[in-house]
Amino acid sequence: MKVVVKHWHAVAQWRWDIGTAEQEDADNDNEGDVCGICRVPYEGCCPSCKVPGDDCPLIWGECTHVFHMHCLLKWIGTAASKQQCPMDRRTWVTAERKVGTTTAAS
Repeated sequence: MKVVVKHWHAVAQWRWDIGTAEQEDADNDNEGDVCGICRVPYEGCCPSCKVPGDDCPLIWGECTHVFHMHCLLKWIGTAASKQQCPMDRRTWVTAERKVGTTTAAS
């Protein structure tokens, strides 16, 4: 049997890999996948940007909260923020993201 493909329409979807255990819960309740400052989904862009993606990246704190980078920078720039995370009021420290690291067994 021979098959000939006449038309093909590719469909794709992307998501930011926020890499937390909360992601599974967020898939279920749709509350955890939004920026805590602007309340726009991570896959969208902050109010300052026009196009989502690498030009509107996410930023992680050591407290494990995730925000659009531009939202957080605007927040941190205000005197009311006191350089604290807007979710838990701990001093904001940007976490280092280690993407794709593996450990080798000796």
